[in-house]
Amino acid sequence: MRIVAGTARGRTLAAPPGASTRPTGDKVRGAIFNVLGQFFEGGRVLDLYAGSGALALEALSRGCAAATCVESDPRAADAIRRNAAACGFAGRVEVRREPVEAALARLQPATFALAFLDPPYAEGPDAVLGRVGALVVPGGTVVAEHDARRPPAERDGPLVLADRRRYGTTGISIYRRE
Repeated sequence: MRIVAGTARGRTLAAPPGASTRPTGDKVRGAIFNVLGQFFEGGRVLDLYAGSGALALEALSRGCAAATCVESDPRAADAIRRNAAACGFAGRVEVRREPVEAALARLQPATFALAFLDPPYAEGPDAVLGRVGALVVPGGTVVAEHDARRPPAERDGPLVLADRRRYGTTGISIYRRE
């Protein structure tokens, strides 16, 4: 795994040890950013079920100002910290080692310009998608990764589906907050 573009392009990222995470591969990550736009001008990014932190770090490399990564697995949280430091982003990344449900209750509404949601495929994004929408600024974007055979709803709370893609067994649903 590596950063695909931007200021940290080519930096190698460490995957958390064990089989509890499923990192988003370079190809799918690159495709997501092709749909979102290649570069950003500031804004905060939220990465839920962050795993290695690759999505948030890619967004920082492409111009986002700061990131909050939520990951309950202590080994994965350590990997995020190491990856952020390796990319030169340690001071711009907050790692919250807690369950996503707990973080959603504590994070400030309308704080993030961009949010990534990559839960285990068996769980899917449906249970938290609308609540994540409340954390994103109006006009902001939420990217949900899911099993391509089980896409989430086209509308959930303040979120409206803007695009949906399939990459093998991986589905990507991109929402905009009204």
